[in-house]
Amino acid sequence: MWPAAEALFHHLSQQGERIALSDGNRQLSYRQLLDELQQRSELLQRSGAQRIVLALDNGIDWVLWDLAVLKAGLVCVPLPGFFSPAQQRHVLDSASVDCLITHNATGYDQQGFVESTDGLLQRPLDQLVALPAGTCKITYTSGTTGQPKGVCLDAQTQLRVAESLYRASASCRIEHHLCVLPLATLLENIAGVYAPLLAGARIELRAMAQIGLQGASQFDLPRFLDTLNSVQPHSLILLPQLLLALVGAAEQGLLLPTSLRFIAVGGGRVAPQLLQRAEAMGLPVYEGYGLSECASVVCLNTPQQRRIGTVGLPLEHLEVRLGADQEVQVRGPRMLGYLGEPAREDEWLGTGDLGHFVDGFLVLHGRKKHQFITAFGRNVNPEWVEAELVQQLPIAQAWLHGEALPANVAVLVPRHAGISDQQLAEAVARVNQTLPDYAQVHHWLRAEQPFSAANQLATANGRLRRAALCQRYQTAIDALMVDESSYGDA
Repeated sequence: MWPAAEALFHHLSQQGERIALSDGNRQLSYRQLLDELQQRSELLQRSGAQRIVLALDNGIDWVLWDLAVLKAGLVCVPLPGFFSPAQQRHVLDSASVDCLITHNATGYDQQGFVESTDGLLQRPLDQLVALPAGTCKITYTSGTTGQPKGVCLDAQTQLRVAESLYRASASCRIEHHLCVLPLATLLENIAGVYAPLLAGARIELRAMAQIGLQGASQFDLPRFLDTLNSVQPHSLILLPQLLLALVGAAEQGLLLPTSLRFIAVGGGRVAPQLLQRAEAMGLPVYEGYGLSECASVVCLNTPQQRRIGTVGLPLEHLEVRLGADQEVQVRGPRMLGYLGEPAREDEWLGTGDLGHFVDGFLVLHGRKKHQFITAFGRNVNPEWVEAELVQQLPIAQAWLHGEALPANVAVLVPRHAGISDQQLAEAVARVNQTLPDYAQVHHWLRAEQPFSAANQLATANGRLRRAALCQRYQTAIDALMVDESSYGDA
């Protein structure tokens, strides 16, 4: 067992017959959970496996195997189901995975995996890629270009974050958490499993299709609401787009559970207007911020300390400051390093995000590398404007471009095919009324198709591939700028 995990398992042993895990058909008490973990960790140790990939849908098995790997002192590699086949192969090979846990082994034989006498899928490897000492989990960030990058984490860092989250939300008395995001994402793994376990809570685990999420971008709102009302959870973790759907449902008068005490939202910029709408509907939404390199959450708003428009105060286990260029920097427990790269010795970790503080609360501007400079020398963070645009009902997705241009151009994906150009124009006009001139949308184009991983215009988890979008729409943008120049000469 990883030494830092001993306190977690001791804590679990104090919970007795309280329900720990449930999937609607099956449930395990904390005592039964520990019995299962003992059996599975012993199986893993007998197998000789060292690095175990979890290629499972959300469910009780995912949590059991994740904790069993931790208890066995081995390395866990969660495999996101929304990764492409090429990305999945990259994860298996780059991390030197020698054991695979899955309910669907189809195709993995081509990677050399065969079923062992213990029923595990394993493959012999001549040599394992070296890992930083203490690595117990490798989480892969999808990124915006190239192959996913492996972030190596130890047990202590993950559990320090979970402990801080448990303390930050303790006043809400969370006793029942519903996992909405894929467990292979670190946010749900740490904040949706480890933190609730520390609280002695019941964790509700449903297949992603039952939650209403299919792939990386398809969302079935009625199914999501059915599950919410059936489970009646105290807490959820949502991405901004899911929160937008939930708030919209509340505004339409659709039935929502009355049990909700803490809805955490993160993973992307959240427009203050959306948080104000949530508050008006009585939804207990608290924005946070984090990154895989810090084992997920760094800052969080709480019932005691909350300021809409910020991502909250730094959690108690770390410090946050701003660099000379306003880049957010973090000091405290963090990753051991990137897989295959030398360890970084800097005391402060640069996040690549820009921001400022208001009375200790962190306000984010956007990604440092996404900021563009207009032809008039104005710095614009496009994520700010894009977040405002998708608040408008007619607009599902938006990309803003203005690097070295005299005018900003947005490419808009309508909510559905029936949305007219007039409706899009009115939505843009409403947003422009709230923006300074240099950040306004001066021209817009209707997108040819939604931005998705399939057409390489977005990552698997929905982040825009800005370089690809620029290449796709460059000709149309150039044509707009020719018109802009001719107007200027008139």
